[in-house]
Amino acid sequence: MSTGGISVLPEEGSGGPARIAVVIVTYNSAGVLGECLDSIAAGAEGVHLVSVIVADNASKDDSVRVAESRTALPVRVVQVGRNAGYSAAINAAVATIGDGECDAVYVINPDCRLRPGSLAPLVAALRRPGRGIAVPLIVNPDGTLQHSLRRMPTVGRAWAEALIGGNAAGRLGRLGELITDARLYEAPGAAVWATGAAMLISAVALAEVGPWDESFLLYSEETEYALRAADHGYALWFEPASVVEHIGGESGVNPTLAALLMVNKVKLFRRRRGPVAGAAYYLAMVLGTAVRAAAGRVTAKASLQALLMPSRRMKDLPQ
Repeated sequence: MSTGGISVLPEEGSGGPARIAVVIVTYNSAGVLGECLDSIAAGAEGVHLVSVIVADNASKDDSVRVAESRTALPVRVVQVGRNAGYSAAINAAVATIGDGECDAVYVINPDCRLRPGSLAPLVAALRRPGRGIAVPLIVNPDGTLQHSLRRMPTVGRAWAEALIGGNAAGRLGRLGELITDARLYEAPGAAVWATGAAMLISAVALAEVGPWDESFLLYSEETEYALRAADHGYALWFEPASVVEHIGGESGVNPTLAALLMVNKVKLFRRRRGPVAGAAYYLAMVLGTAVRAAAGRVTAKASLQALLMPSRRMKDLPQ
């Protein structure tokens, strides 16, 4: 279903500032959550912050205490009860938002820090017809660019990245899925999908597209959601006037998470493209990880084992 010419957020000045609910998923996030929460008030300048919902996946540390200590914010904690994954925690948080309570939901990682006024440009982007998701420019804590935008996953791009690497493929026109050209991060525009570290989703789109897919414990859930939103006619819009700092990077050094990321990429592609294209995509993933495993990369070795041996794949997150 297409949104046509209907704006998914109220027009500016039609009834006060847009009402935004922030959702943060935590799992042993006490070390970064405080700075994230402390950045929200300034980041929400120009919008009406109706709630900050911390969905906690049974943290063993002080994540809940840190959240509850920020009494200057409209914080409420949702206890998921177990380490159920990113999608399940988002769904649990969204389920606590009443009908008509907000105009959009801002899903952010606990290791993000919002720059002052960073929410308002995303809200403005969602006021244009046909847009359902808006994402910011994401930078590292030192201010350097994070490559957060992606092109459509295809068999050709998978093979290109397997043979020459994702960064190199991204520099050769539109050959790679990962967008690495810094010039493409300078101007706003539509993207196929983007990292799920920070995504503003209109309440209209959220209601129509439905819950996040909980079969993806971590990784590829944002890809699936963005592609499903596009199926419903809701575009994802990149807005560099909004800037968010993101620490991130654990999947690049943690073998278990790297393997989960790779397996989920294959699972999602097979679901959307079918068994034949899925098999070609899978073989590209196997080749790419095998080459990098032979070069001694520990994360690639774990990924290759998970791709080749289903018994080695993670079925549940650590509790």
